[in-house]
Amino acid sequence: MDDKYRVPAIERAHLILKEISLHPGELKLIDLSRTLAINKSSMYSLLLTMENLGWIEKETGETYRLGRELSRFGHASMQQRDLNESFHKEASLSKLRLGESFQLAKLDGKEVLYIAKEEALTPVRLASEPGMRLPAHATALGKVMLADLSDEEIDLLYRSDQEPFPHLTVHSITSLQALKLSLEQIRQQGYALDLEEAVLGFSCAAAPIHNAQGQVIAAVSCSMMLPQWEQKKQSCIEEVCKLAHKLSE
Repeated sequence: MDDKYRVPAIERAHLILKEISLHPGELKLIDLSRTLAINKSSMYSLLLTMENLGWIEKETGETYRLGRELSRFGHASMQQRDLNESFHKEASLSKLRLGESFQLAKLDGKEVLYIAKEEALTPVRLASEPGMRLPAHATALGKVMLADLSDEEIDLLYRSDQEPFPHLTVHSITSLQALKLSLEQIRQQGYALDLEEAVLGFSCAAAPIHNAQGQVIAAVSCSMMLPQWEQKKQSCIEEVCKLAHKLSE
């Protein structure tokens, strides 16, 4: 890595966290300062910042251990890994039953972030590769996750956006009012549809994945070309909802 892109403070924080993880509840500021050759003033600032962020916790004896925020990060990482593995296992069966491709995605602000895909052998290959992003309001995946938000949260999320919204096709939603109406219907039926809103010639159904607290943490979808959609629409909706239910905690 080019040295000009390095951030020394982050590297020092990494060393501190590593040292604390090896000796939980044993090291004080002075111990860390000596072991890592970081002067006490800098060490104090680093420890205070990490403590405020919840990365570390100070005990009654002025020693440190890793904080709850790092545990939360670790849990989220494991949860994501487990979700990906479960998706590939279950979606591979859904793909065989329906003969169509399935996607897994998360909501990142106003965008859909594609995480994984199980692709069927179809004449046209979907472009929704892991890492790809699309506007949430223009996809079934995005809308089904936005539907977990209240109207007030939707207002806050889209308050800086000018209308019409960016559209991917002539069928994309382009106003906040139309989006809210669509989300209300999605809340009632429990799934979302994308009728050529993201890609012309393709339609899609999506359903939400919930955690143990009932919060939407991701969503799955199935997309297909219009001739197949006309034949398989109901089967597609049922299969997507069944898959989402299996992946929910």
